[in-house]
Amino acid sequence: MRLLVTGGCGFIGSNFIRDMLARHDGLTIVNLDALTYAGNRQSLADVEAAYADRYVFARGDIANSELALHLFEEHNIEAVVNFAAETHVDRSISDASPFVRTNVAGTQSLLDAARLYGIRRFVHVSTDEVYGTLGPDGKFSEETPLAPNSPYSASKAGADMLVRAAHETYGMDTVITRCSNNYGPFQFPEKLIPLMFSKAVAEEPLPVYGDGLNVRDWIYVIDHCRGVELTLLKGRPGEVYNFGGDAEKPNIEVVRTILAALGKPESLIRFVTDRPGHDRRYAMDFTKATRELGFRPEYDFVRGIRETMDWYRQNGAWLESVQSGAYRQFMDKWYGERA
Repeated sequence: MRLLVTGGCGFIGSNFIRDMLARHDGLTIVNLDALTYAGNRQSLADVEAAYADRYVFARGDIANSELALHLFEEHNIEAVVNFAAETHVDRSISDASPFVRTNVAGTQSLLDAARLYGIRRFVHVSTDEVYGTLGPDGKFSEETPLAPNSPYSASKAGADMLVRAAHETYGMDTVITRCSNNYGPFQFPEKLIPLMFSKAVAEEPLPVYGDGLNVRDWIYVIDHCRGVELTLLKGRPGEVYNFGGDAEKPNIEVVRTILAALGKPESLIRFVTDRPGHDRRYAMDFTKATRELGFRPEYDFVRGIRETMDWYRQNGAWLESVQSGAYRQFMDKWYGERA
């Protein structure tokens, strides 16, 4: 198979590319990435060296349909997995325009190019946040109505609807995946786990929103990647598949777990003003993915967080390299205003 992966230098995309090339000898991957602040080509430096005959990097924007058409033609692309997205809720609250451009307009542009070329399958990677928020009970299923509560999740819901429309209107073979919170190697440090790790190591205050009792279902990134792979190979056209890690945790418990793993005191925790529209709880029902695709998460949270902490300890240089001045300025301003 000749596969176009968009956003492959990001957190989930880079793990997906590395895992797929290692396990599929007949696979060639073209990675289209704009290398925005959260995309790091160094995350795949080992892949470029090890799979030079089966891996191609192309820098560019998914909103550039002419570039996509060129890549489809030049590399005889058969399928697309679209990871490319602006993803951070806090930044979407500060400025929604990049999220609308990339997540909505960019997805439509990529769909248009894929339809013109006649690609065999289009897998769109979405998020559980499009479902909104849950009370203390229940889980999101694929039948849960979309009710996004942030500019980020609204932009992803819009993209999902465009992908669905491409199937219904043009008969394209599109499939959507929605997943709970990922964690693991190569995650950009604006996200909770690497952010808390970085601050704890530096013995800086760890900002926790509200009362810290917002609940997320955590999935180790490789489990998510295997779910996307199963969707690519076995998913039914026009369907949606949920993926989760069966590991619901309040944010404060995750933070305390990180501090304990690093031998740091809980006195570093600082509760800050909650962010607007902060969803209280997510939990994913992935029964459909288990039944139709054979998906089951292999990592429990204890194993996953241990391996994640070990990776960050061993890769401090990578973590420091992606913490740009612009990123630090934004995060310091955002949390500072809420302290």
